[in-house]
Amino acid sequence: MERHIERVLNRVALISVSIATLILLYLLLQTPETCIPRNAPRKPHFRFPKSSCDFYSRDYLPLHKKNTRLWSSKFWITKVSSYTHFFTQLYQMGVLKNHSKVLCVSAGAGHEVMALTKLGVEDVTGVELIESLPFVSRADPHNLPFFDEAFDVAFTAHLEDALYPLQYAREMERTVRKGGVLVVVVEERSEEEGKEIVRLFRMSSLLHSSYLTFIGNRITRILLKSKASA
Repeated sequence: MERHIERVLNRVALISVSIATLILLYLLLQTPETCIPRNAPRKPHFRFPKSSCDFYSRDYLPLHKKNTRLWSSKFWITKVSSYTHFFTQLYQMGVLKNHSKVLCVSAGAGHEVMALTKLGVEDVTGVELIESLPFVSRADPHNLPFFDEAFDVAFTAHLEDALYPLQYAREMERTVRKGGVLVVVVEERSEEEGKEIVRLFRMSSLLHSSYLTFIGNRITRILLKSKASA
């Protein structure tokens, strides 16, 4: 009697496992349904839906339209305005001129490049790890693809984000001509902390250091004069 019950239970278990396996295979092989209507037009510029119930088309925006939308945003306009005010002070100090060749290192989306261009600087180059055309080209700030002493002025507001700050500083110095100026913006620092940053630039001498308010934040602006190519 016990053996008979055991055989029955084994058969039930085997049947249950077989059914479960078949159901699993069916689910794996089944194409998932979405909420996209069957009669929805198929276009190559549709982007993949954010979710299975998102069937609205997302037209691909050409670069110029994408930039127009970006440049008209309040955040962009505010940031470019802040950079414009910042660089206007450098004009007044004689650091910048219309004919200056300027390099913006780690230029992000290009706010500083646009500001300099609007101020009348004729030759501005922006570089970042990810390009953001037309203002910023792709380049590694630790290994800049420019000849020695190619620029009159080099600017960065992202030295603190550098993976290798010393190499970052060396590359900035290498690309600035003898007598040229390096402009570095960092978060507000004490006098001693500021000296530590200046020491990264071994081929330059300190011209001026000051505290400013920039885009609502307190910053330290450091100006250095290049003594020779690194």
